[in-house]
Amino acid sequence: MLFPKTKPLSVVRILHPHVTRRSFWGWLNAVFNKVDYDRIKAVGPDRAASEWLLRCGASVRYKGFEKWQKDYNHLPTGPLEKFRIEAIDATESCIMFKGFDYLDNLEHVEEIKFQRCIYIQDECLERLSRIENLQKSLQRLEIISCGNVTDRGILSLYHLKTLSYLFLSDLPGLEEKERTLQILQNALPSCQLKVDLP
Repeated sequence: MLFPKTKPLSVVRILHPHVTRRSFWGWLNAVFNKVDYDRIKAVGPDRAASEWLLRCGASVRYKGFEKWQKDYNHLPTGPLEKFRIEAIDATESCIMFKGFDYLDNLEHVEEIKFQRCIYIQDECLERLSRIENLQKSLQRLEIISCGNVTDRGILSLYHLKTLSYLFLSDLPGLEEKERTLQILQNALPSCQLKVDLP
């Protein structure tokens, strides 16, 4: 009797349940990151970006507010122009490259933190550093335990001329740390570069 070359899905589920779970979550996270351009037009960039970030597990802080907004179901109501994103904490969120179009028209973002973000990679940092509004507003950036980031991604941050603080920690993808950091420090002389790399 000849056996089929591929196992039926039910057999795969029994033998390797993590495979189907992982692919399901990857698919769902990709759905969460799909950009809805009509939504951006309808509610404005800050509200649309807030919905994207919170949907993906990140949190935001609005300009003039101290409290972090973490719950998608309790996004503030009222005049949309009152809630401008000033800070983003993407710790353990599922934000990925395909959603970064949501950041394009944000004008007040001063702080971003990427910590243990499994989908953050070089392309994300390159995209981030090319966003004109962020080149004018971003002052603090933290990249911590994002294993897919390499020297290429870190070097792209030289476009962010307004950075006054950059914290890099636990980035195993960096292979030429000293060279990369030296180039970056020379390109951003007024930025405080804090590093905790093994």
